[in-house]
Amino acid sequence: MSAVESWFAPAAVAEPIPARRSPRRASAASVPATGRRAAVHARPKAQRPQRRSLRVRLPLVWMAVFALLLVGVVAVNVAVLRANVSVTNLDAKIAQLQQGNANLASQYSSATAAPRVEAAARRAGLVPAPTPILLDMGSGK
Repeated sequence: MSAVESWFAPAAVAEPIPARRSPRRASAASVPATGRRAAVHARPKAQRPQRRSLRVRLPLVWMAVFALLLVGVVAVNVAVLRANVSVTNLDAKIAQLQQGNANLASQYSSATAAPRVEAAARRAGLVPAPTPILLDMGSGK
């Protein structure tokens, strides 16, 4: 038989070990046949909960681990979203302050422009014009 055939061959099952008789029990003649079967099958049933508990506990442990990881991922996402909101708020505040600075610079420039031009004209020897004389040119035909 090759290795592949032996791998897929049905496994041989061992027969169960007969249960020991306890000294407190009555003789085998007084115990009915169904009682002996119950005694033989009682021992494996006592061992099954231990295996089942391990079978049940291991997935529960994995689920708890994955739940904790999921909670951690959600917490990190919430922290990143809060950081993004604060950065967005700071960007808006920076843009608002820059706009305010530009408005103030424009006001300063317009407030200081007329006196600067007048001072430069006086240094160049120019004087302001006298009071203007108005002529009425529209009434004579």
